[in-house]
Amino acid sequence: MRYMDTIIAGFGGQGVMLIGNLLAYAGMKDGLNVTYIPVYGPEMRGGTANCTVVLSEEDIGSPIILRPKSLIAMNRPSLDKFQPRVQDGGVHIINSSLIDMSLADTKRLDCHAVPCNEIADKLGNSRMANMVAIGAFVQATKIIPLSAVIGSLENVISKRYHKLIPANTDAINAGAETIG
Repeated sequence: MRYMDTIIAGFGGQGVMLIGNLLAYAGMKDGLNVTYIPVYGPEMRGGTANCTVVLSEEDIGSPIILRPKSLIAMNRPSLDKFQPRVQDGGVHIINSSLIDMSLADTKRLDCHAVPCNEIADKLGNSRMANMVAIGAFVQATKIIPLSAVIGSLENVISKRYHKLIPANTDAINAGAETIG
């Protein structure tokens, strides 16, 4: 049975809600049941912001995740807050551009250092670090095909920014390539 739950966390403004929404749309596109819960508040710009996504072939009993199977941590405060909750053996995507990998719980978790900011900068748009992270996450978990994520970009990026879909696709693919 395919099942994955995750917390995606970072600074407000890093696009964690966008990639959570993208993951949910991609799960639906791939025929899975999904839940997506964004956590909004004063953290929208600058503080920590997070969302939870559950993807499952079966009905989802609760969208609340206390002990997630996976985590995408885009910054140090998010790592500090959520890493202890991840289940043993869980997949952990760490933005090594902003987080010292010595802080990663590599004994307990399947940690992947992904220099999201550097990769996005090399692609020409530092704001696409989130897309690099989601590409790495999908490649590491194999919960859905990368093509479902790329095919869902048009659902989460407003029409006036559809011209950025090719660049976002490049960022997703670049993130996926960081995973062995």
